[in-house]
Amino acid sequence: MRVLDKRGDIFGTMTPLKGLTFVHDEIYLNSANSKEVWFEFMEWADNPYLNEQEVEELTKTLSNDQLESRRYGRFKSSSGLVYPEFDPDIHVLDQPFNVPFEWQDTLSIDPGLNNPLSVHWYAVDFDSNVYVVAEHYEAGKDVCYHAQKIKEISDNLGWKRGINGRIDALIDSASNQRTLASSKSVSELFYEQGINVNPRVNKDLFSGIQRVKQYLKVVDGKPKLYIFPNCVNLIREIKTYRWGEGDVPKKHDDHSMDELRYYLMTKPEAHPIKKQKTLIQKDKERLIRKVMNERKK
Repeated sequence: MRVLDKRGDIFGTMTPLKGLTFVHDEIYLNSANSKEVWFEFMEWADNPYLNEQEVEELTKTLSNDQLESRRYGRFKSSSGLVYPEFDPDIHVLDQPFNVPFEWQDTLSIDPGLNNPLSVHWYAVDFDSNVYVVAEHYEAGKDVCYHAQKIKEISDNLGWKRGINGRIDALIDSASNQRTLASSKSVSELFYEQGINVNPRVNKDLFSGIQRVKQYLKVVDGKPKLYIFPNCVNLIREIKTYRWGEGDVPKKHDDHSMDELRYYLMTKPEAHPIKKQKTLIQKDKERLIRKVMNERKK
């Protein structure tokens, strides 16, 4: 290393988002018991260039686990999880219930052939709480089989139908692609089977993850996302969805995670931060009120 011949020092900064990695062992625990290894914890308040109001607003949007890692730089064994906010005792309902027709929204599909196809049924109540009420999750089957399963589950739920009795669903935009082995895309095949799929989904990974986190976040004792206990594969995936290399989640058992993001990206932000008014805006409003009061005299 370049510091060897110059007898230099190596300094590094990091935010421990991936759990108990080698940095935890070799730097934080100093497993080699080296006098050359040391560390300092710093938090946002130690940075004199950060606005205190901005720090306060961002702090409100983060879960306790995220605060521990992102603000205070502390290692958390669960910080390797993409969704440490998920708590089965909070987000998974004890029992399913009959979803009112007015709550029924749409389906979201992550297609697969050798890999599992994942589809869930989503509902929204009058307070904008989202419910994942049913799932179909199976590998090694063709579109005709999956479409039939989707119809069966929809009929059992009394799910709404769209134009010409079709079932509406979001789907990964990759389903529009045609292969050498097939003259029709997955989207076209689903349409022929009575499933009206919409491939125009927002696939921005990090925006989608943040949106899911917003709906998982507990505010005033309640989240904005609830999952029926029969959605066992979604629950399993969300428990084990972890960060991999390059600050992206591992591509393993993420089929439900993908279509959950597709769906929630069609919904508004769950807990939008109320922007603080600037001094100019406040002064302008004060002048307007002053003028209006003078006119009333």
